[in-house]
Amino acid sequence: MDWHQVLGFTAAVVPLTLIPGTSLTLVTQRVLAGTRADGVRVTLGSACGLLVHAALAAAGLSALVMTSARALTVVRLLGGLYLVWLGVTTWRAAGCDAGAGVGTAGRARRRPPWAPEGGFGQGFWSNVLNPKAASVHLTLVPQFLTAGRPVAPQIAVLALVQVTVVLAWLLSWTAVVAAARTVCDTPRFRRGVSRLAGAVLVGFGLRTVAAR
Repeated sequence: MDWHQVLGFTAAVVPLTLIPGTSLTLVTQRVLAGTRADGVRVTLGSACGLLVHAALAAAGLSALVMTSARALTVVRLLGGLYLVWLGVTTWRAAGCDAGAGVGTAGRARRRPPWAPEGGFGQGFWSNVLNPKAASVHLTLVPQFLTAGRPVAPQIAVLALVQVTVVLAWLLSWTAVVAAARTVCDTPRFRRGVSRLAGAVLVGFGLRTVAAR
């Protein structure tokens, strides 16, 4: 793989990363409702979710999902329902106690067995169950592969580029939100942001479910 292909992929993936989406929403909500470390956990989970898609693409499994209408529908529905669940629980948590958050027992009662506790799990599953994340490796990545060379190492390089861009953006945003929190850290503000984030997540989920 030539350096100009890596630079070209970087230039293509940066604007896609900067578009506000689920990861940005989760980072904002978790930092304002918790701490800066919570935003870092969401960021790391999101990055690991992208690595899963890269591994699946290298193995050819993503292509199978994207070319099978039934498999794509299942992934889309799971991803959409997961985002709706995140949005609803985020909204309910804000209503229960925006200052201290819901209690451990309360979170456990609303937590399904397939949804790991904490920001890392939320960031991870929101990307793993996102068909758009998989489509990047099937529509964008192939344009920057060199014919006649092993595909897996090239996908690995481009995946590292994408993960680096995502980490840089989300960690920077985490720092910005954490700094802003020191200025407007009130229970009412946190409650409002959490409810807004919950509504946005539900919106993303419903859009994913309704996508064709």
